[in-house]
Amino acid sequence: MGNQFLWALIIANVLISFKGFNDTLFYRKYLFHVGSIRAGEQIRMISSGFLHADEIHLAFNMITLYSFAPIVITFLGGWSFLLIYFGSLIFGNLLTMVIHGNNYSYSAVGASGAVTGIIYAAILLFPQMQIYGFIPGYVFGVLYLLYSIYGMRAKNDNIGHTAHFGGAIGGYVITLLKEPVLLQTNTQLVIVLAIPIVILFVMAKQGKL
Repeated sequence: MGNQFLWALIIANVLISFKGFNDTLFYRKYLFHVGSIRAGEQIRMISSGFLHADEIHLAFNMITLYSFAPIVITFLGGWSFLLIYFGSLIFGNLLTMVIHGNNYSYSAVGASGAVTGIIYAAILLFPQMQIYGFIPGYVFGVLYLLYSIYGMRAKNDNIGHTAHFGGAIGGYVITLLKEPVLLQTNTQLVIVLAIPIVILFVMAKQGKL
């Protein structure tokens, strides 16, 4: 069942993203847009997670999802995988509203929040994992979020970099709620993965985002 959920999400992302690539009105109607969301179009909080800026953005997110999702499914099952995916997507967009909520023209797209949540969940559940055969999973996770800080500060694309952090928080919190024993068995890893999240909030408080 879990693998079926995974493929359903990948297919949905591909189909909806390509619809957006070829239909500007559709893309604009369902992307994350602060002004529209504040006006009551809450569907954008979910629909924006199935749109992407371009084919490379889509491919990167789907390959990353395909790489990390099986670990979450193996440890927690298909339904928990879905909970983390959509929970992280929502956390990501909620954080975006907190940080950019007064910028009515702010817009973004991408499954990045959901995927980052799955990355964090997988690393917490299987800390021994290696990315590309030699990069420790926790190193990849931290570098991924540091790249997101760069993207948030550069503001030179339409990718929801802020959502990466909200997604990481979602995956982090939901996984620890599902498996609280990790606080005891993987204490150091839990602390390491929290570091970039703390950096984000310090920078936000100092007005550097």
